[in-house]
Amino acid sequence: MKCLYYLAPTLASTSEISEDLHEVGLKDFFLHVTSKDEYGLKKQQVHSGNYLERLDLIRDGLIGAAVGVVVGLAGLGLLAYYQPFGPDVPTFVYFAILALATLFGAWEGGLVGVDSENKKLKPFHDDIEAGKYLLMLYVPKIRETAVREMMRARHPEARLEAVDTHFINPFSKITRASGTSSSGA
Repeated sequence: MKCLYYLAPTLASTSEISEDLHEVGLKDFFLHVTSKDEYGLKKQQVHSGNYLERLDLIRDGLIGAAVGVVVGLAGLGLLAYYQPFGPDVPTFVYFAILALATLFGAWEGGLVGVDSENKKLKPFHDDIEAGKYLLMLYVPKIRETAVREMMRARHPEARLEAVDTHFINPFSKITRASGTSSSGA
């Protein structure tokens, strides 16, 4: 499954694209639109993007968890070396400390992620702020050709901007349609 990023200029165009995508077999679950005009999307019954797509919650949470593991391991090393509680500390205590450090790091990373825009949407930030509509189409390989041909034939106003192997991997890179690569990390 690939994620195709299209930019549409207007809400009317976005609504028509949504209807045409339904005709080629793409359900709402696989069509997400990011825009400043959330009310307009809801009024036109166009499936809007969710928080996991708009915010960097997952990516920053995973980074925070990794930092938590490193800090936890460093702390465990210091505890094992200095033994402030004596040499008879049960092993499960060390695992509990590591788990707490990891969970705390994930929590802190998630809080940072809630306050930041998804890194994969950064290349489109200016266009979204200018009032355009970013369509993220999650297309199975068997339907990709049909979707691309339909978009090319019926909606030349919507430009294919980038392709991602899948939006879910927060560290994957998106490939710009012009052939340049934009970092998703």
